[in-house]
Amino acid sequence: MSKSSEFASIILPHLKEIEPNAQFIISLPVIKSSSGSKFYGKVGDASEVDQYVGEIESLKAINNAAPGLAPRVLAHGIAGVSEKHDRLGRPYFLSEYKDITSLNDKTGDILGKRMAEELHANSSSNGFGFSVPTFCGATRQENGWYKTWVECFDAMVGNLLVSLRERGTFSGLCTKGEEVRMRVIPYLLGSLSIQPALLHGDLWSGNAGTVGTTDEPVIFDPSSYYGHNEADLAIARIFGGFPRSFFVTYHKYRPKTEPVEQYELRTDLYELYHYLNHTVLFGSAYAGSAVKKMDRLLEQCP
Repeated sequence: MSKSSEFASIILPHLKEIEPNAQFIISLPVIKSSSGSKFYGKVGDASEVDQYVGEIESLKAINNAAPGLAPRVLAHGIAGVSEKHDRLGRPYFLSEYKDITSLNDKTGDILGKRMAEELHANSSSNGFGFSVPTFCGATRQENGWYKTWVECFDAMVGNLLVSLRERGTFSGLCTKGEEVRMRVIPYLLGSLSIQPALLHGDLWSGNAGTVGTTDEPVIFDPSSYYGHNEADLAIARIFGGFPRSFFVTYHKYRPKTEPVEQYELRTDLYELYHYLNHTVLFGSAYAGSAVKKMDRLLEQCP
């Protein structure tokens, strides 16, 4: 069976439930219906089950907190698991299709308000973390639940340092990283009075945009967890693509956490996480930026 035929056999029954009388043209990953509607679907390998579960649970959580801000999941599951459980199945999911262009001043403004008032207003009684592993790029975030933000963020940074140490070529960076864990994280985060906020987790410009048909913002490809709301703004600053209106409006509705005078240092710390992750994913090209962030943080923190 070809990949397209296999995809159709998995997804088509769900499409027929949604639009019983329609005909469908499947061209991975976009599916066109004779009704004029479109869907987005994908089928993964057995080794990608956790990635699919993490994305699906993230999308569900985002839409529960801020309806329509992310594509709505219509169907998902694991296909092909045998009754004897002697082979793994293939994960799949089907969602709404969004025709997406870049953010602009208007949609940046709307996104800032919706994230501040809806997404980041959604908290968890379980604490900081998430119920399943999620993936920031290809990096597995183990998650689980933590009582404090310090414990949660320290574990996240620690996992990246473990990955880098295993490469055998980043010993100096890892040594400084452990010093950041010991000195900087408790100093900057230990006294914060915050509630765990639902985060997108990988909010760079490639994962946000404007829906062309509605001129509304949309975010997608999340790696969610519950954390400090300011952490969600970090990667948006690193790679640009977010209009100034996004940040201005966001902090209009959700002011910077006290102590405000440490906001920029916290921003550096949260950006450091993504520089470390990009070093894990792409190698030494990002290591220098990570070291610069660590040097500044270690210099400014007692």
